[in-house]
Amino acid sequence: MVDYNDRLHSVYAAGRAIGQETLDAWMRAYAEVAPPERPLTVLDLGSGTGRFTGALAETFGGPAYGVEPSARMREQAPPHPGVTYLEGSAEAIPLPDASCDLALLFLSFHHFTDQQQAFHELRRVITPGGVVLLRSQFADRMPDLPWYPYFPSAPAVDAAMYRTVEDTERMARAANLIPDQQVRLIEAEQPRSLKTLYERVSTRALSTFEHLPADEMEAGFEQFRRDAAADPDRETPAVPASLMVLRA
Repeated sequence: MVDYNDRLHSVYAAGRAIGQETLDAWMRAYAEVAPPERPLTVLDLGSGTGRFTGALAETFGGPAYGVEPSARMREQAPPHPGVTYLEGSAEAIPLPDASCDLALLFLSFHHFTDQQQAFHELRRVITPGGVVLLRSQFADRMPDLPWYPYFPSAPAVDAAMYRTVEDTERMARAANLIPDQQVRLIEAEQPRSLKTLYERVSTRALSTFEHLPADEMEAGFEQFRRDAAADPDRETPAVPASLMVLRA
């Protein structure tokens, strides 16, 4: 588990910023699988600094609730007239039964202490016919991220954080959340120059770096820095993101 009240809250905004083009692409992807009615009440579970919460309120027209256990992450969330941020956890969501039409879990599921209980809580707060959008990685289909070559143990460290697709779907079904037929691949991210990628990753805002040996990080970032200085404009690929859709 990672303590976002410790170091990560201070670098998260710089290291995990989302550009408007990427944000718009995600909202289009969510709207394609959301219930057709408007407005929708939305839950952003593990909302962090509110990267998506305001856009969710605007896209779906209803109130959005950002539930986040880290006080220091919540402090950085920008105010928005359609958003309420709440202290809470996935295992005890501070909202009434059947109060939300849509829930987003954006790279937060692997941080939950009790994932099965989290699914049961989601089923409790989601209305019949509502949707849970699980943006996650899966141990059996991990992406080949362009910064992985600098940190040899990073792929295995990351894969160990996540469940397989089959295991995740089994847990969801146990809570009466029914997966769509396949995990979607969303092309929302934009290509970045090597220099921009280095500046982003060097913040160590990814939880991966909380688990890597110090000597591996030191050597990896030094080589990464040299390569970015030598060829700053080299384009690095945008990697498609996995999105599992669960229906109540």
